[in-house]
This record gives sequence, C-alpha cells and structure tokens, in this order.
Amino acid sequence: MKKLYSLIAVLLCLYVSICSVKAMLDPIDFLALQAIRKSLNDLPGSNFFSSWDFTSDPCNFAGVYCVSDKVIALNLGDPRAGASGLTGHLDPAVGKLSSLIELSIVPGRIIGTLPDTLSELKNLRFLAISKNFISGDLHRSLSELKNLRTIDLSYNQLTGSIPKTIGTFRSLNNLILCHNHLSGGIPPFFSESLTRLDLKHNELTGSLLRWSFPSSIQSLSLSSNHLTGPVDRLLTRLNRLNYLDLSMNQFTGGIPGNLFTFPISNLQLQRNMFTGVLQPWNMVTIESIDVSHNKFSGTISPLFSSVQKLYMNHNKFTGQVPGSFVTSLMAANIQILYLQHNYLTGIQINPTAEIPLSSSLCLQYNCMVPPIHTTCPASAGTARTRPADQCGSGWKG
Repeated sequence: MKKLYSLIAVLLCLYVSICSVKAMLDPIDFLALQAIRKSLNDLPGSNFFSSWDFTSDPCNFAGVYCVSDKVIALNLGDPRAGASGLTGHLDPAVGKLSSLIELSIVPGRIIGTLPDTLSELKNLRFLAISKNFISGDLHRSLSELKNLRTIDLSYNQLTGSIPKTIGTFRSLNNLILCHNHLSGGIPPFFSESLTRLDLKHNELTGSLLRWSFPSSIQSLSLSSNHLTGPVDRLLTRLNRLNYLDLSMNQFTGGIPGNLFTFPISNLQLQRNMFTGVLQPWNMVTIESIDVSHNKFSGTISPLFSSVQKLYMNHNKFTGQVPGSFVTSLMAANIQILYLQHNYLTGIQINPTAEIPLSSSLCLQYNCMVPPIHTTCPASAGTARTRPADQCGSGWKG
C-alpha cells in the first residue's frame, strides 16, 4: 500500500509539473512559436527542430530563450559553420513575440519578404537574417524599430531603397546590407554609436554629403555600387576608420592627406575616377592600399614604402620610384608593389638584384625600360615600356 501511495504521489507531482510547464509560457508566445515552426523546416542534414516538441516547455527548445513567461531571443537554425540551415518562410506571427530583443536565422533557404509585423517588435535590438533568399523592401518591416543596434540582412535579394528612418536610429551600431539589390541614395546616418556600415554590392546611386556618416564609423564598405562625386570633405572627418572600401564606383576628386594618419589597416580605392596628388601627411602602419585604376598623378611619396601590399598601377604617376621602396622591397617588408601602367621614369635597383621570393614587383609599361625582370600579373600585358610619344621629349626608350 505504501508503494501504491508513493507511486500516486509521484504521478501527481509529474502531473502538476507538466501542467505548470504548459502554463509557464505566455499563451500568445506559445501560439506564435507554433506558427513559426509550421512555416519552417530543416534542410536535409539539419535536425534543429528535433527539440521543438510542444508537449514540453518551449523555453527549453533549441534557439528559444525566455525571461519569466516571455520569449526574449529567437535564434533559428544550427549556428555551426557548414550547418544545413532552414527552408520555408518567416511567419507573420513572429510579430506577436512582444518582448523579443534578438532575432536571427542562420544561412539557409528562407524565402519571401520580411513580415510587416516585425514593426511591432518595439524592443528588438538585434536582427540578423543573412545568406538566405529574403526579398522585397525594408520600409514596412524596419522603419519603426528605433531600438535596433545591429541589422544584418546581407546576402539576400532585397530591393528598393534604404529607409531614411534607419538613419535616425540613435542606438544603431552595425548596419550590414551588402550583396542585395538595393537602389537609390544613401541616407545620412546620425547614430554616434555607429561603427560598421557595409553596403557593398548593391545598386546604390548618388553622392555622399560631408555629414553622411558620423565620426564614430570604424569600418565603411561601399564597394561595387554606382556612387558618384567627391569624398574628400567626408573622409577628413572619419578619423576612427580602420577599414575603408570605396572601390568600383565613380567617385571623383582628390583624397585628403590626413586619411593616411587614421588607424586604417586596409584601404581600397581602386577603380574610381579619383584625381590629384596622393600626399600623405604621415603614415601609420597600413597592411594594404589599393589605389589602382584611377587618375592619380604627380610623384609617389616615399611614405608609401611602409605599406606591405601596395597597388598603384594604372594611374598617371610620374618621376622616379623613391629609393625607400627598393630598400623595403629587398628587405621583404613589401610583399606586393604594383606600379605598372604609369609614367614613371626610373628606379634605382641593381639589375642583378634578386627580389625576395615573398615579394612581387611589377614595373611594366612606364616611361622606362624595367632594369630588372619580374613576373607581372596577366593584366599588365606584354609591352614592357610606353610608346615614346606618351612620355615627353626626354624619353628615349
């Protein structure tokens, strides 16, 4: 009899526990999670949803995090690199998770638009749904989410323009919208906490104003768009930059000398229409500078000899290559020195010198006969020197 009473007591405790578990989560959040689950599935090789058994406490599901009876974070999909990801669409019921602070979905095959109901998540601070197939525009879903700190919707199929209201989000730290089909201009950003802005590989147009970005910016990537106009007044202000990529646009004008005093490790300015003389005020340790395929002119500053990878090819540089370049090259401090397709007239290097195997030098198609034979990239062509009529009366070939 005692054993029977003990068994009944255990069953009663189990029943009470199950009932309390079912009552643990807010019913609205419970139903929202059910709708989200029905709209998404594991891709072959993924078992993310194996723990989503609604007879148990949803707060113990993979990727679900709760405080009290509310869901505060929803991280959908296996976050391990190479995981298969999810397929389906994001159900509008996600907007019912009123306490949600964080929403992320790992790379997969999520299709469709962002639900308009996202605009109801007033507490949302972190939104990351990259490398999926999200389409449509951002206006209805994001324009009201003023507490967002990170937005990562990169590598999707988004269209339309960047909502101007996003630029007014005062808490925004990171905006990553690269590799989409966004068009129109770039709105000004006013968040003094914005540190990373990545809009590369879109279809953005227009020019940049002096106050387009706050001085807090540390990483700025606008590569592969259709942006135009000068950037010198803007860049002068951004003295915290450690990464800058403006390549493959139609920017014009000069580059301010103080840019090279910023803590930049990688500077990409290639394939624009920049002009003028590159005259650094000073030079911090920069790993890579690419100013190729522009219209820069004048002599090359000796300060650039401290750069490990330097691409200055396809410009209008003139004069002698500074001796400091040869010193750095022979010491293997310069790994890449591309000076081809300019109007340079000489370099003081011993024709019998052996360039270190770890270094690469190209001098083809200048107003001089290269004193040393080196292997150049295929894009340098086969001609060793420029025609004499392009190099002035002093050039004899």
